[in-house]
Amino acid sequence: MKRSTKIITIVTIFFLIIATVITARTMIGNHFKKKFSKRPPPGIIVTNVINEQFSEKLETFGTAISSKSKTFKIRKDDVLGELNLKNKVKKGDLILNLKSGNIIAPFDGVLGYTGLTEDIFVSDNIFIITLDDNSSIFSDIKVPESFAQFIKKGLPVEARVSSYKDRVFNGEIDFISSRINADTRSLLSRIKINNKNLELLSGSLLEITVKFNLRDSLGVPDTSIMMEGEKSYVYIVSDENIANKTEIEIGLRGKGRVEILSGINEGDLIVAEGLKKVRPRGKIKPIKN
Repeated sequence: MKRSTKIITIVTIFFLIIATVITARTMIGNHFKKKFSKRPPPGIIVTNVINEQFSEKLETFGTAISSKSKTFKIRKDDVLGELNLKNKVKKGDLILNLKSGNIIAPFDGVLGYTGLTEDIFVSDNIFIITLDDNSSIFSDIKVPESFAQFIKKGLPVEARVSSYKDRVFNGEIDFISSRINADTRSLLSRIKINNKNLELLSGSLLEITVKFNLRDSLGVPDTSIMMEGEKSYVYIVSDENIANKTEIEIGLRGKGRVEILSGINEGDLIVAEGLKKVRPRGKIKPIKN
């Protein structure tokens, strides 16, 4: 009988300990739940889904070519007076007085010469002056055969040059060859760039981007997208400032923007930054970007 009583006492104490632990954990949980429920919702940067232009691109290189160019070979003993050349000339301007007849500019352009030193002489008696019209710059590019179907006359082009690192020069496809080169497996094309300020010089190496397959689509910042495996998500913010996790289908990427093919609508308010601070179905304090 004494042994039975002892067992009952031990079992009772055991269950009392368990009940005490459960009660304590419940009280602590409720305390923290109450404490954190009083915290204000986090401030989160949000933005609206907008309609914008996306495109695929082909990147290549090319050499700048003047739209017009003319070379004058002049005999040194044919020059009347001093060899004093202007940098820029207009059509009809006098370039140089010669015994055999004056040289007149056939078009607006920039005169090229090394300087009035011996290094400009081709021989003892002949030197060379060039006249370039750089108001438009052309460049021939080789388009890989796999891109040939996308290249059309008039497609927009961007060009960059090392002397203007942060500057983009805009142009377009001006000419496309009628056949693929069998040796290079490429399509010869020519681009045209507006250079009315004469900033690009003939002979410059151009970094060229050809844009194709242009289309208007919904776009969001790349910082607004969550990747989970092969699926993509954004948080759509409701009128009550609740962040709802929503699956989307993405397309092209470029310059910090991502094309959205499905899952959201134009004008939707989404979380733009600070995804780690957001909980699904959690309330936020929207901060407009």
